[in-house]
Amino acid sequence: MPITLGPQIRRALAERIRYYNELGIYDFYRRETHALPATPESQPEEREPMTLRAKAALAASITEEDLFEVMDPKPESGVVDPAKALRIVREDLGDCTRCRLHKGRKQIVFGVGNPRAELMFVGEAPGADEDEQGEPFVGRAGQLLNNMIKAMGLQRGDVYIANIIKCRPPGNRTPERDECETCSPFLMRQIAVIQPKVIVALGAVAAKTLLAINAPMAELRGHWYDFRGTKLAVTYHPAFLLRDPRQKKETWKDLQMVMRELDLPSPSKNVE
Repeated sequence: MPITLGPQIRRALAERIRYYNELGIYDFYRRETHALPATPESQPEEREPMTLRAKAALAASITEEDLFEVMDPKPESGVVDPAKALRIVREDLGDCTRCRLHKGRKQIVFGVGNPRAELMFVGEAPGADEDEQGEPFVGRAGQLLNNMIKAMGLQRGDVYIANIIKCRPPGNRTPERDECETCSPFLMRQIAVIQPKVIVALGAVAAKTLLAINAPMAELRGHWYDFRGTKLAVTYHPAFLLRDPRQKKETWKDLQMVMRELDLPSPSKNVE
């Protein structure tokens, strides 16, 4: 009969494994009680260092449910209509007070777009305009994201847009790790409902949170990652592009990679 671990032990063990992952330790082995004498044939094989993509694929796939095979049914489980399922997730989020960010927000910024989208963009956090209107990417960065989407031959309504966290941090500061960990499970449920073919992580915070790895954007970009069975690409956040327009050409390369994966025609137009 399998051993059932209590929730506190499961969380502690999950945190310990994530801690080892951050140290670069990804391989774990069960120690045999009665080991046979070592032979040349039984010697462990030398392993090549894990690539960045391999580490990201492993880290992004590690959840408490995966570690302990504990599946807590969510209210939206079994709901066929993704629009209805997203409404259930939003209702479950409620008037959230799970972290400190609720104290300064005006509105929760849940997400917007096609609930059956093949392409999903995930940003960092709402800004002042988003906090005012309750919709992600509606300020200057949102206008640039709209241009990026149009350059791909799509409309904003064709894709789904969300953020790692759903409340504006004070002064638009970078979200802290505990805030991301508290809020991101609702994003994971959104992703599970929508089941996009491709996710584009916009910026370092989104990329590092989704992939659970710490690496510079120069290393994260230009690769495909396996995120729970969905392909994930990383590119610059539109707000960063407003500060450094020189990186728009690099962003266009990332978007073209996504377009090829989605079999979208590739226009010659660049991101403006």
